[in-house]
Amino acid sequence: MSHDFEAQQRETFDSFAEMKKGGATLPQMSVVEFYLLAESDEANWKVCEKALQAKGFATERDKEGETLIVTTKAPLRITPEAIWEEERKVSEIGVAYDFLPDGWEFGFD
Repeated sequence: MSHDFEAQQRETFDSFAEMKKGGATLPQMSVVEFYLLAESDEANWKVCEKALQAKGFATERDKEGETLIVTTKAPLRITPEAIWEEERKVSEIGVAYDFLPDGWEFGFD
């Protein structure tokens, strides 16, 4: 089954709309973490991490060993467009190595 990038993009843009509607104060710039879940035992952690690092991201595995945390090395403008641009890159690589995108967070700089 192929990944639905259009639905993922809508979700990112909807998240921003919800944050603004809820009155959240968003930073102008921030490091962003993207989360990739290993879809199965077939997930190729090492190759995926190497590909993400080659694109300029930092990577680490969560304590449970189920999630790959992918972090921008430099702060991004906090807009839906800017986050989606990086989220798409991370997701395309992750999907290629049997990972599923599982959201993002900012504010870790």
